[in-house]
Amino acid sequence: MNIVLLGPPGAGKGTQATRLAARLKLTHVATGDMLRYEVANGTELGRLAKTYMDRGDLVPDDVIVGMIKARLGDGGLLLDGFPRTVVQAEALDTALDEAGQNLDRAIYLAVDRDELIERLSGRAVCSKCQRSYNLKSAPPAKDMVCDACGGGVVVREDDKPSAIRNRMAVYEKQTAPVLDYYRNGGRLTEMNGMGTPGEVQDRLLAAAGA
Repeated sequence: MNIVLLGPPGAGKGTQATRLAARLKLTHVATGDMLRYEVANGTELGRLAKTYMDRGDLVPDDVIVGMIKARLGDGGLLLDGFPRTVVQAEALDTALDEAGQNLDRAIYLAVDRDELIERLSGRAVCSKCQRSYNLKSAPPAKDMVCDACGGGVVVREDDKPSAIRNRMAVYEKQTAPVLDYYRNGGRLTEMNGMGTPGEVQDRLLAAAGA
């Protein structure tokens, strides 16, 4: 089974994808995490990606598509954060077809815009181990110090106000058309992404046919 999990920035895709992948025994592929790993390790790809990520812009399609193709041999995938453009969606279909696979369904998490901005403005991450926090609802026990490894907790550049606004604009312009791509192909399931994590997970399991 291959599933795409879609939703705007702050919809909770990362949290829900981790849980859903474990329940369905799928490989969780989070393009954002892979890119941030490259940035943290100062690789050539990471340095290139950082110039886009810091502005809240999308990393070029050829970089992302290449990363995904390399993972198609890992068994069933749950893709989180990809595709973000129709070009990427078409490239994914081509790559799956070449691998003798297909996309079973695309699931869209719908969340109110005001809620999205509230969630994003409180996000922070450990600069060392990448553990996520919400400075408003689930901050680290010690101010800006990671509970897990003692590293410094920081607000990512793409979660600062100016970048949040840009990310929303980028999403609406470039990513929302992906919904039409999957909707027109009869592969899109839209669901309410509001509520507790447990409530959203139950809806996701139903949407995935589990």
